[in-house]
Amino acid sequence: MSSFGPGRAGTPAPPGPPDLAGLMVKVARGDREAFTLLYDATAPAVYGTARRVLRDPDLAAEVTQEVMVEVWRTATRFDPERGSARAWVTTIGHRRAVDRVRAVQAQRTRDDLAAQREYSPPFDDVQESVERDVEQTRVRECLESLSDLQRDAVVRAFYRGRTYREVAEDLSVALPTVKSRIRDGLTRLRLCLGVDEHA
Repeated sequence: MSSFGPGRAGTPAPPGPPDLAGLMVKVARGDREAFTLLYDATAPAVYGTARRVLRDPDLAAEVTQEVMVEVWRTATRFDPERGSARAWVTTIGHRRAVDRVRAVQAQRTRDDLAAQREYSPPFDDVQESVERDVEQTRVRECLESLSDLQRDAVVRAFYRGRTYREVAEDLSVALPTVKSRIRDGLTRLRLCLGVDEHA
């Protein structure tokens, strides 16, 4: 008597692994049933590959779906002479996962740059305005250190755009006197502002 007991002799043998290359050929012809079988046989391997690359189960699941859609659309490109169907599908999965990592990193970089632009102070406008105000204050203070005659001549020449001769006429003094007042006034301004006269 058989050790398997009665009734075991007619039990069919368990099915072997599916012929993935054959299924791929059928999928390339648009066979949906073959695609279902191919999906069940290869999707877990694709998911595992994507999970190792992405380390995120949700992203890995998304990539797996994208890969299987690509397999359905591009099954005609499969060449059994260049490798197994499983290797072809998982290679697509690995490539897609790497692309997703790069896309995520690129998005993070763009977000970081956008955040820096959003929260960085407008350096140029603010700093230039402050420096301009400080400089104008220093000039006013140094002008106050000049004598009245020097200050009047310098202001007329450099802030009102008058020529030396026009300043002389405005003040009813000789031209050499105006030139002397302006020269002496500018010398005192340079010293007050800390400007090297020979720079």
